[in-house]
Amino acid sequence: MLYACQDRYGDMFTIRVAYEGTWVLLADPEAIKQVFTGDPRIFHAGEGNEILAPLLGRNSVLVLDEKRHMSQRKLLLPPFHGERMQGYAQTMGEIAEREIDSWPSGTPYKLRPRMQALTLDIILRTVFGVGKDEADKLADLRAALREFLDITTNPRFLLPLLLVGPKRIRGVSALRRRIDRVDELIYREIAERRRAGDVEERDDVLSMMIGAHHEDGSPMRDEEMRDELLTLLVAGHETTATSLSWAVERLVRHPDKLERLRAEVGDGGEEYLTATIQETLRLRPVISIVLRRLTEPVEIGGYELPAGVSVAPSVYLVHRNPEIYPEPERFLPERFLERPPGTYTWIPFGGGVRRCLGASFAQFEMAVVLKELVKRHNIRPAKAESERVFRRAITETPRHDAEVILS
Repeated sequence: MLYACQDRYGDMFTIRVAYEGTWVLLADPEAIKQVFTGDPRIFHAGEGNEILAPLLGRNSVLVLDEKRHMSQRKLLLPPFHGERMQGYAQTMGEIAEREIDSWPSGTPYKLRPRMQALTLDIILRTVFGVGKDEADKLADLRAALREFLDITTNPRFLLPLLLVGPKRIRGVSALRRRIDRVDELIYREIAERRRAGDVEERDDVLSMMIGAHHEDGSPMRDEEMRDELLTLLVAGHETTATSLSWAVERLVRHPDKLERLRAEVGDGGEEYLTATIQETLRLRPVISIVLRRLTEPVEIGGYELPAGVSVAPSVYLVHRNPEIYPEPERFLPERFLERPPGTYTWIPFGGGVRRCLGASFAQFEMAVVLKELVKRHNIRPAKAESERVFRRAITETPRHDAEVILS
């Protein structure tokens, strides 16, 4: 549909979406740059993500705008960058090694559910600071999160949710029960950590939140922490699991590239690994668009757009622009060895002040997991044909969950 609209109308076109109003899709990098560098008072991403508020909460960094957004973002950013992020490498490697070693050989095996389990363990350990000997402590929360995500990413259940509209989603009893259970467990963890005597000595995300203060000196409230913790737990593993699944799905259908990656990893290099991750995120981005709702009229691409309209940089279309990426439908990690990703032409994590705060963490995690996988297994596809994109809520996954045969 995006291709058809672009062919007919060009790099800027309008669609209208139930409960969402008017969206103006953008595929021109200059227009996208204007959105990403625009005044956050005018380009509201939080309003554009309003459909997530009933699920993640009103304090989630994804649904806030302006000063409140920047305040929460500053509190959440440090654990996912720099030396602190590098310190998670051992935890990631241990979890990946244990999980990958449990996978069966010689039989068709769907990787996406296992990638979900792997990345959920990593984000739980990162957020709550639980050691490998204490991992069972979070078993209840892990199970509750999986139930919550299974229902919110199941297309058969999602359609009725969308039909009732975002304002009434939380009233759906099946969803309400799952949210209540997740809330109970998260609030329990917050209360236990507040009572702990070693919060200042810990470097996990929850302890950091308890010790953090807003610019006015006030601490984070339990409700704020709940919303941000749930946001990190959901967004911090589901998307990465999908990207890892796509990386394997593409590699097994390009055995020469898989072998080049394996050889580089064996030699201790990471250049081709990084390019493979970048190409996966270009060709199979987890989401197709990002949204900003206009609070004032703005001129973009020669058109005056009124307040209330949502502008939507199209990740999908800009990543397939043949003038930027020759042979855009081909999986060619080599393209990123020749030229690094452009700020406004490679946007799997969005851009500007709303760029995903876990972008570096996600790519680092993908690198750790892929290294462990190619070191431990030969991999071939279970079926010859490529897997089509399958829509799950707002994410786009491999149709058969990246089904492979390991040996």
